[in-house]
Amino acid sequence: MASASTATFSFELYPPRSEAAEASLFASLEHLAAAGPEFISVTYGANGSSREHSLAVLRHLMNSTSVHPMAHLTCVGSSYEEASRLIREFLDAGITSFLALRGDPPKGVEEGENFLGDIGSAGELVQLIHRVQAERVPFTFGEVPGFPGAKRLRSGEKVTIAVAAFPNGHPRSRSVDQDIDTLLAKEAAGANLAISQLFFRADDYLGFVERARAAGLGMRILPGIMPVPSPRRLDRILELSGEADPTELRARLESVASPEEQARIGVEHASELASDLLAGGADGIHLYTFNQHEAVLDVLGNVGLLDTRQKETA
Repeated sequence: MASASTATFSFELYPPRSEAAEASLFASLEHLAAAGPEFISVTYGANGSSREHSLAVLRHLMNSTSVHPMAHLTCVGSSYEEASRLIREFLDAGITSFLALRGDPPKGVEEGENFLGDIGSAGELVQLIHRVQAERVPFTFGEVPGFPGAKRLRSGEKVTIAVAAFPNGHPRSRSVDQDIDTLLAKEAAGANLAISQLFFRADDYLGFVERARAAGLGMRILPGIMPVPSPRRLDRILELSGEADPTELRARLESVASPEEQARIGVEHASELASDLLAGGADGIHLYTFNQHEAVLDVLGNVGLLDTRQKETA
């Protein structure tokens, strides 16, 4: 069972879309980095729509903080050549952690239409990342203990490749069993970490992990949670994720009128969820920040994952 002394936490950001949003993001990033996360992931728009902005945030993490950056990649609209070039660009920038996603259809494209390009699944993208890295750095020279100056060949630097997990099922899957089979295939392709889609009940995640372990999955599965600050934001989350409406949370949010009280309820719910997850055996939590630091740091403080010094810094 995880505890506040052993559990990790990490954050997700998205690249800014304006100068004002950029200034706000980098201000929040200072607080998020000071908290000491395991990593911070940065999303990447379909068809490379946010490549430069994503790279700018990732480079800032590498050059101005001690936080390990994770880059998102999707299969949408890329040829093998284009995807390989992008992966190499990230690797050359010093990025060695990725979140490999199939991706959703771009706006205006129906699900049945071909929008994926040459790479048909997250598993294929995982394999491509490993292949590009192996071609880029096939081996390194390591020291030989007891023989000063002697060197021996070692395999090249490994990359961390995370994939998505869906505790309540992917919108396009037929069953949770199919989702677990897909996750097993991603692990067989070389994925070594999973990050879950949003959910609202601890049992959704804990039950999914139990079934996945029984099926033979070995990699970590980090639960993804987000403090929901308003009914409007909840509607948007449900629209994007396809999750069922959490009626109890909605009722709590709609029981108060002020934005401040609604935000407080969102933090309370996320804190209760995180506490239940840690008590149930999760060894970390992944927080979707919506590019704001206050709510997610409040959640971490409430569940004991920030010490006093970190709270004061944040």
